[in-house]
Amino acid sequence: MAEKKQNTKGPRTNKPNKPQMGNSNKPSAFKFNVAYVYGFILLAIVAFNFYGSGGKPVETNWREVKNTMLKNNDVEKIVVVNKTEAEIYLKESSYEKYKAKLDQGLSTPPKTGPHFTFNIGSVDVFESNLAKEQEEVGEASRVTLKYDNRTNYFSEIFSWIFPLLLLVIFYLWIWRRMSKGGGGGAGNIFNVGKSQAKVFDKESRVSTTFKEVAGLAEAKQEIQEIVDFLKNPERYTKLGGKIPKGALLVGPPGTGKTLLAKAVAGEAEVPFFSMSGSDFVEMFVGVGASRVRDLFKQAKEKSPCIVFIDEIDAIGRARGRNPNMGSNDERENTLNQLLTEMDGFDTNSGVIILAATNRADILDRALMRAGRFDRQIHVELPDMIDRKEIFEVHLRPLKLGPDVNVEFLAKQTPGFSGADIANVCNEAALIAARKLKEIVEKQDFLDAVDRIIGGLEKKNKIISVNEKATIAYHEAGHATVSWLLEHAHPLVKVTIVPRGKALGAAWYLPEERQITTKEQLLDEICATLGGRAAEELIFSSVSSGAQNDLEKVTRTSFAMVSYFGMSDKIGKVSYYDSTGQSDYSFTKPYSEKTAEVIDAEVNIIINKEYERAKKILHSNAEGHKKLAELLLEREVIFTEDLELVFGPRPWNKPKETEKPAAAEVTPPSEAENNAVV
Repeated sequence: MAEKKQNTKGPRTNKPNKPQMGNSNKPSAFKFNVAYVYGFILLAIVAFNFYGSGGKPVETNWREVKNTMLKNNDVEKIVVVNKTEAEIYLKESSYEKYKAKLDQGLSTPPKTGPHFTFNIGSVDVFESNLAKEQEEVGEASRVTLKYDNRTNYFSEIFSWIFPLLLLVIFYLWIWRRMSKGGGGGAGNIFNVGKSQAKVFDKESRVSTTFKEVAGLAEAKQEIQEIVDFLKNPERYTKLGGKIPKGALLVGPPGTGKTLLAKAVAGEAEVPFFSMSGSDFVEMFVGVGASRVRDLFKQAKEKSPCIVFIDEIDAIGRARGRNPNMGSNDERENTLNQLLTEMDGFDTNSGVIILAATNRADILDRALMRAGRFDRQIHVELPDMIDRKEIFEVHLRPLKLGPDVNVEFLAKQTPGFSGADIANVCNEAALIAARKLKEIVEKQDFLDAVDRIIGGLEKKNKIISVNEKATIAYHEAGHATVSWLLEHAHPLVKVTIVPRGKALGAAWYLPEERQITTKEQLLDEICATLGGRAAEELIFSSVSSGAQNDLEKVTRTSFAMVSYFGMSDKIGKVSYYDSTGQSDYSFTKPYSEKTAEVIDAEVNIIINKEYERAKKILHSNAEGHKKLAELLLEREVIFTEDLELVFGPRPWNKPKETEKPAAAEVTPPSEAENNAVV
C-alpha cells in the first residue's frame, strides 16, 4: 500500500539497541584463512627464484664486451651456460669501473659475479670471435672460458603444475557458483538444497511498523493479532485458544501485501524468515523439496518465529493441472513437501506461515484448508478514505502548491492501488520539474493521471483532416450518449489529442459501487457504442477505431448472459468458475446448443443498445454537431462545455467546485495500431 517515512525524532529512537545497530557496519577484525598461507608460500618460492641467490647479471652485448671489457683486460672469466648464454665475471680490481651500470637496486649482481650476460648465438662463432680478440694478449692475460649446463627446476615443475592448478581453480569456482544460492556453509555443490530465506532477528531488524502503513485498517487488525499472540501468548492461551498456524494475504497487485508482511517483520520481536515462492524452484530435481525441509528445520530451531513466502502461487498451484502431462513435475513435489511441513505428522510448534498472492483462485485446496492457512486476509483496493491516507504519505516529500487538495485527489482516483497513487505523485513531480516549476501544483497531478491512464501526448502525430473529423465526431458521440443516459458514468473530459496508441479519449469518473444493476450495464454498453453509431450516422460508414469499444461491449454482454443471469432465455444460471479449478479444462460448462443461445443473446443486447445509441444521436443531432465542431476547434472539452450544449443532467449529483481529474479512458484507436482502452 504505502509506507510512511520514518520519523527519526519519534519514540523509536530512544531504544537502547539503536547505537549498537549503527556500529554493526564497521569492518570486522582480520580473520585467518588457510588460503593466505598458500599465497605466502607461492610468493616466497617466486621471490627465492628471482632474488634468493642475489641479483641477476646485467644484460649487455658482444660489441661492448669486445671493445670495452676485453680491450681493457677487465674480464676474469666467461662461462657459457647451456650453449646459449655467456656470463661475464669481472676482475675484482675492475668492479668499481662498472659499478654505475651494475647498480640495479634489488637485482644488483653480487660482487663475485656473474656481472654481465649476453646471448652468444652459435658456440663455434663465439669461440672464434673470442680467439681472435685474444691473439695479441699474452698467455697470462687470456680470459678463462668455461662451459656449464644448468636446469631450472622451478620453471619445469611450474610448466606442468600450472595447467593443473588452473583446472582445480576452475572447478572450485564452478562449485561455488552452483552452491552460491544454497545458503550456509563455505560453499560446495551439496549446499544447493539449502534454504535461501533471509532471516531478520534482533541483529538485523526491519524498521517498518504498522504505524507506517497507510490504509488497510481491517487487514492490519487481523494480522496484528498474530503478532500480539507471539508477544503476549498468555492472553489467548488462558482461554484455551491456539495460535493461528498460517495467514494468507490475498489481493490485487500493488495493494500492499508485501509491505504489510514487512511491517510484521518490524513489529514482531521474533525471528522472521522472508523468501519468494520462486526461490524454491531450481533446475535440479528434488532441490525445491530439499529447500522446504531446510527452511522449516531452521525455523524450528529458532521458534517461535514467522516464515513469509511471497508470491506463493509459484509453487502452490493446484496439483494435477499442469499442462505438461506425463512429466515429473518438480513444482508438485515441492508443494507436497510444503504441505507436509506445514501440517503433517510432525507438527510445527511456534512456526507461523505468512504468504502473499494475487492468484488465490489457482492455489491447491489442500494448501488453503484450515490447519495450514487458518486465515485468508483480503487486501483490497483502497477506498476514498484509504486513498487520502496514502496520498498524505506520498505527498510528504513533495513541495506542494496552495491549490493541491488531498481529499480532491482521493476522490478523483477511484480504483487506484497504493502503487498507482505513488506513481501519480512521482509523475506529478517529474512533470512540474519538466516545466521548471518551483512547486508541484494541482494541474500537474491532473496531467500525471492523464499520463498514467491514457499515455503520453503525441501532438506532433500526423493526422489527415478527414481522420481528425472522424475522431471528433466519434468522441462527441461518446460524450453525447453518456451525457443523456442516467446510469452512464459522469463525463469529465473529451480530447482528440493522440495519447499512446489512441487517437482520441474520453475521461469518465466511475462511481465506487459494490454491485451493478442490469440498467447500469445496458447504459454503459449504449454509451460505449455511441462512437460507432456517430460514425455511421454522420459519414455513412464505419472505421476500425471502434475496435476497443466493440471488445468492451462484447465482454460486458457475454458476462450479463453467461455470468450474471440477466438473460430470460438462458435463465438464472452462471457458468463462471470463481474457484479457478477449470483453467485447463477441455470442455465448456455448457452444451453447443446453449453456446448458440448465448451468442444470439449477446448479439441481441449489442444490436438493441446500438440502435438506442443511434436514436439518441439522431434526436440530438444539433448538439452532437456543436460538440464535434468544438472538439475540432479546441481539441479538448470539459463537463462545462457539455452543460452549455445540452444543459445540466437532471439526475446529476451536486457538482464539485473543482474540476475533476481523469479516472477512466475510453478512446478509439488508430486503424493500423488496433484499438486500446
